[in-house]
Amino acid sequence: MRVAAIDCGTNTLRLFVGTLDADGFLRELDRRLTFVGLGEGVDATGRFAPDALRRAFRACEQYAEIIADLDCSRTRFVATSATRDAVNREEFFAGVRARMGIEPEVISGVEESELSFAGAVNGIRCPRNPVLVMDSGGGSTELVRGTAACCQDSVTAVERGVSIDVGSRRLRERILHGDPPTAGEVGEARELVRHQLDGAGLDLGGIGSFIGVAGTVTSMTALALRLRRYDRARVHGAAMGAAAVHRVAERLLTSTVADITCWGPVQPQRAEVLCAGALIVDEVVRRVGTAELIASEADILDGVALGLLSDGDGRGPAVR
Repeated sequence: MRVAAIDCGTNTLRLFVGTLDADGFLRELDRRLTFVGLGEGVDATGRFAPDALRRAFRACEQYAEIIADLDCSRTRFVATSATRDAVNREEFFAGVRARMGIEPEVISGVEESELSFAGAVNGIRCPRNPVLVMDSGGGSTELVRGTAACCQDSVTAVERGVSIDVGSRRLRERILHGDPPTAGEVGEARELVRHQLDGAGLDLGGIGSFIGVAGTVTSMTALALRLRRYDRARVHGAAMGAAAVHRVAERLLTSTVADITCWGPVQPQRAEVLCAGALIVDEVVRRVGTAELIASEADILDGVALGLLSDGDGRGPAVR
C-alpha cells in the first residue's frame, strides 16, 4: 500500500509518498519541497496574503498529479502554525479541496510534535534513550521527549510534547529586521526565546539522543559540514556538537541574506529566515547541554505516513 503525506508549514509545502519495507520501516518513493511562504506576514496581519495563496495552490496542483501518478491509497494533508493563526484559513482550505480532492486539517502543536517524534525516531534507527526531538519550523518550534524502540526491551513512546509560539519566519518578521540583524535585535530575540522556553514546562536535561528535524537544523548541519551543495544523504544522521551549533548560529546572525545564499547549500527562500531559526536552535542546544544534535531528514511527514500505514488515519503511533 502506498500513502501520501502533505505538510503545510509556514515556509514550505512538502510531500512524502511511501510504503513500509519488510522490517516495518518507511521506504520513500517520492519526497518534494516547495517554498510557498504561506505564513509571510501572518504574524502581523493574521491573514494569508493573496500571493502566498496563489503559490500554495500551484504547489497543490503539482502534488495532486504526483499522488495520482503513484496510485496512493490514502492521503493526509496537515497544516501547522501559520494556518492555526490565519483568520482566512477557510479560503485556503477551499482551494486545497478544489485542487486535491482531500480535506486538509489544522493540527495542534502537541500533535505536530508527536508526529515529528514518530518520524524522526523511525529515520534514526538506534538513538539512546531518552530522546528529545526538536522541530524548528517557521511559525513555531515543537519539542518532544520520549523513548525510542532501540532495543528489545524498549518501545517508542512520547513522554511529553510542547509547542512554543516562535519560529524562524515569526521571529525574523517580529524582531530580526536587520540584514544582518543588529546586536540589539539579537539580544531582544534571545530574550523572547528564553522566555518561551522557560514557560514550556519540558525537562531538557539528561537527554540521551537529541534529534533535530526540518529545514533550519538540516541547513545548519550542511553549513557545519562545509557543503557547497546540499546533500541529503550526508546531512541525514550527521551530528553537531554544541560548539558547532554556536559557531554556525553566530555566522548566520552576522551575515547578510546575500552572503548566506552565496555559501551554496542554502536556498534563497530559506536564507531569508535562517538566522532566526538558528538563534532558536542555539538557545535550545544551550539548555540541552552535552548531547550532540543529530540532523534527521525524517520528520513530521514520515510520522503522518506511518500513521496512515498503521491505522489508516495518520494519527497512529510509529510502528517502530
